[in-house]
Amino acid sequence: MKSTITISDVAREAGVSTQTVSRVLNNKGEISPTTRRLVSEVIQRLGYRPNAVARSLVTRRTLSLGLVVPDIANPFFPEIARGAEDVALAAGYSVFLCNTIEQAEREVAVLRLLEEKRVDGVVVCSARLPDEQLVPMLKRQHAVVLVNRTVPNETAGTVRVDDASGSRQAVGHLLAGHRRRLAMLAGPENSHSGRERVHGFRNAVGDAGGLHDPSSIVSCPPYLEGGYQAATSLLSANRGIDGLVCYNDLVAIGALQACHDLGVRVPDDVAIVGCDDILLARLVTPSLTTMRVSKYEIGASAVRMLLGRIAGSGHRGERAEVVIRPELVARASAP
Repeated sequence: MKSTITISDVAREAGVSTQTVSRVLNNKGEISPTTRRLVSEVIQRLGYRPNAVARSLVTRRTLSLGLVVPDIANPFFPEIARGAEDVALAAGYSVFLCNTIEQAEREVAVLRLLEEKRVDGVVVCSARLPDEQLVPMLKRQHAVVLVNRTVPNETAGTVRVDDASGSRQAVGHLLAGHRRRLAMLAGPENSHSGRERVHGFRNAVGDAGGLHDPSSIVSCPPYLEGGYQAATSLLSANRGIDGLVCYNDLVAIGALQACHDLGVRVPDDVAIVGCDDILLARLVTPSLTTMRVSKYEIGASAVRMLLGRIAGSGHRGERAEVVIRPELVARASAP
């Protein structure tokens, strides 16, 4: 017995041509309702499944997308992946999830792999490569959307969080709570989002009449350990700091632990604000004040835009950008 049912087997069983079976499968051509019903019944009875590789050679579509994230262990990205996959599956696409673990060489390898797999489009979250490396690689893909990174629209669409606005809101909240010596744990130096958040922080402090102290902004890895080490160093050298804005919630939670170990009371001595509103933010003690963004909507919006670019709309000329607005959620770490 043959292990794989072919289109020829279906045609022979139904007493029609392979071309007729193909038209039924692709819902094309003039076919009588009786013939269509007969072929569909045979397909169901034999358990025929179209060969995806063979179909892609004809249609030049693989019905697959790539989703690239810098760290799947970061709770920010699984919700993005869920939103992306839900929209993709509803449109008949599968998704390859690729994790670069914050390494530029892995990002290069992943983009090359997706090109070799001939995916129909790629969503790249928080790309770390510099433009001179990233843009040529993106141009080799059929369609691209970037999350929290911008390049010319002819290369990729953009879904981004208004990070500068988020920092301004965080600073405003701390100032309203009578905090006057503010500092920032700014995340990775190669993060576009991090640079935008620093820009918003500096502007907000300056607009409030404060003097910017370069030593008050410290880069760090976007993990618990990065936040812990950066906060320990910063607060040990600057005991007068009374407000801390953090790159993300993981960094902020690391800062909470550093404060505990240093004997610094939160929020009495130092108020802390994170970003993203991951689940852990409300579970730690004290619960974390943070900038909430809809991670699910980021992923869903990115794939909706990507499908439009695959179809041809918005791929040239038009400005393709979705901006997600952050919302401050006040909790115990900065009431």
